[in-house]
Amino acid sequence: MINVDHLTKHYGATVAVDDLSFEVRPGQVTGFLGPNGAGKSSTMRMIVGLDAPTSGSVTIDGRPYGNLRFPLRQVGALLDAKAVHPGRSARDHLRWLADSNGISRRRVDEVLDVVGLTDVADRRSGGFSLGMGQRLGIVTALLGDPCTLLLDEPVNGLDPEGIKWIRQLLRTLADEGRSILVSSHLMSEMAQTADRVVVVGRGRLIAEGTVDEVVQQSGSGHVRVDSANPDTLRSVLVAAGATTTTDMDGALVVTGMDARTVGTLAADARITLYELSPHSRSLEQAFFELTSDATDYTTRGAAA
Repeated sequence: MINVDHLTKHYGATVAVDDLSFEVRPGQVTGFLGPNGAGKSSTMRMIVGLDAPTSGSVTIDGRPYGNLRFPLRQVGALLDAKAVHPGRSARDHLRWLADSNGISRRRVDEVLDVVGLTDVADRRSGGFSLGMGQRLGIVTALLGDPCTLLLDEPVNGLDPEGIKWIRQLLRTLADEGRSILVSSHLMSEMAQTADRVVVVGRGRLIAEGTVDEVVQQSGSGHVRVDSANPDTLRSVLVAAGATTTTDMDGALVVTGMDARTVGTLAADARITLYELSPHSRSLEQAFFELTSDATDYTTRGAAA
């Protein structure tokens, strides 16, 4: 279990992490979400002792990372897939790490097979593709069979099959009772993989909870309704407290009211409906809404 408690990090005058608190629980995949510059990487570096917090604390199973005698056996981390000497083979890289933490060399062969690198294990890592480099980073994190995993953008460079594989791997590891923290910009993947999400912006916590809970914090979605008399239906719905807009095909888009209530009001007014469909917000839509005031770098469209 990871416990982040009022964590703050200053780099000179820049506040990278600002009084941040959250938990990463055993048996769950926790998605760590935020725009660029939100403080995700700084937080993960402090979790594994690469940066010291300005204030606050972070512990893994009740102890700071620096107090772990054999850290790779308890915490596996992928923070930078390129942090491998390019002249060293994947097998030698893993053997060196195994020796440093009292891990059997048999484990090296086991994890190479898990991530599909056995056939290239004796090649220099400097010649690896981006996807192969990501797999080497993942196998490094898995080497000590740790109970806690931190993975920063693990699907970068992976093809669709590789993305599906990492999704299944994370679910399997969580089902085994491990605590897993994963940062990603792929909201669709997080929606399918994460049990909980932590959303940060400008170093501060914006939202935390299950995917459904966080989506609901940003709004309840909308109802699309097509009718024989849209003007009359609009008046009925607005009078009952809903907000409506008109879609391109003339159907009404209703917010602030669920589909059951819309249907009941239409029936009471004897208005024939051709379509009545609720549309929930996606995690991606919720993310953009929640972080709209915490994004430092935005695009404003191409120049004419």
